[in-house]
Amino acid sequence: MNMNRRTFLQTAAGLTLATPIIFAQSSAKKYRVALIGCGWYGTSDLLRLIQVAPVEVVGLCDPDKKLLATTSELVCQRQKLSKVPLTYNDYRELLDKKNFDLVLIGTPDHWHALQMIAAVDAGADVYVQKPISVDVIEGEAMVAAARKRGRVVQVGTQRKSTPHLIEVKQKVIEAGLLGKIAQVDMCCYYHMRANGNPPVEPVPNFFDYEMWTGPAPLRPFDGLPHKRWWRTFMEYGNGIVGDMCVHMFDTARWMLGLGWPRRITSSGGIFVQKEGKSNITDTQTAVFDYDDLLVTWQHRTWGAPSDPDYPWALFIHGEKGVLKASTMRADFIPYDKKASPVHFDCFYEREKYPEDVTEKGIELNAAPATRRHMLDFLAAVEKRSRPVADIEEGHISTASCILANVAMQLGRPLAYDPKKREVTGDTEATRLLRRQYRTPWKHPEV
Repeated sequence: MNMNRRTFLQTAAGLTLATPIIFAQSSAKKYRVALIGCGWYGTSDLLRLIQVAPVEVVGLCDPDKKLLATTSELVCQRQKLSKVPLTYNDYRELLDKKNFDLVLIGTPDHWHALQMIAAVDAGADVYVQKPISVDVIEGEAMVAAARKRGRVVQVGTQRKSTPHLIEVKQKVIEAGLLGKIAQVDMCCYYHMRANGNPPVEPVPNFFDYEMWTGPAPLRPFDGLPHKRWWRTFMEYGNGIVGDMCVHMFDTARWMLGLGWPRRITSSGGIFVQKEGKSNITDTQTAVFDYDDLLVTWQHRTWGAPSDPDYPWALFIHGEKGVLKASTMRADFIPYDKKASPVHFDCFYEREKYPEDVTEKGIELNAAPATRRHMLDFLAAVEKRSRPVADIEEGHISTASCILANVAMQLGRPLAYDPKKREVTGDTEATRLLRRQYRTPWKHPEV
């Protein structure tokens, strides 16, 4: 059961690259692609797509003119273009052109629903970042729109395309090495909660703050909200549960074949980092109850991780051993002292894609997974099939995390009925499934 790095890389490459290579060789179509949201991860997603498919970037959209210019320059460099893609401040103007096949959405969470629905209505297949929504009914509307229009929608939960985690699923979970599984623990102990007190200031002329805010509440402008600052406010997302738990919960569901949890409970708050503007929790636990299986989450944005090797991870506990897994590594540790542990390394592609090494802000460990995720998306587009991270699966993972926050807010367990789209026996919680939108934006209907 020992597995060294060379053996792992050979095995992982054979398992995970076969389908994408066949697809890349068989498809001659050059897809026209547009990007909405030219910040950190939107641009990163687009650059990963450019690396693996013959696409033509026909449009870029962002309310920040500086981000637009930076992404436009990068696209021209990567594709050796003499003519820059068309740029837009308002995503509706981009979508009105209908000159695209694919739309990538990398905006903050509060924009995902309206933009994805508008994109499929305009005839696009869509790659949308996680979490898919900021409230549960948005997610229901997104699934309904994708099905109504017959569009392929891939969610950026790329752990399902992460080479060493695919290997783990096959070699440990499906091989039955864990035996009976009755508990999964998930955690994030990164100090990632921005918590400053910047002063209110004038909005710079290159940034359309009104458009950036869209349907969310309009906060006083206290600096550019890009990357980490907006995530520290519940106005735009669902805190660290919505940002980080959704990845690990989606991974656990994929590995173990789980659907909707039967019941969700949560508690937490701001217990330590009280000095700044941030209104997301710095400490929180949640339990996703599957009757004979408990899936738990815990985050702290202070202190040290319980396991220094796994600060953001999931731990799958079985009667025969424990599986530790993260984006960086994985370990199966059997309880039988006579059995050998198995270690899995993260898979990098620096030699194949040397531009990764110099790209600003890239997550080198995630780049191979995103490339495979994009190839899976394109394969589904070609076959008109469901991708590995289909919008419905993204909705279950996202909505469950949102419901954890609602359970914490109300201080009681919640049982969501996806057929009735209500919290069973709880009218107050059901009202919280839909956020209020700022005028003139209209909340999507299912």
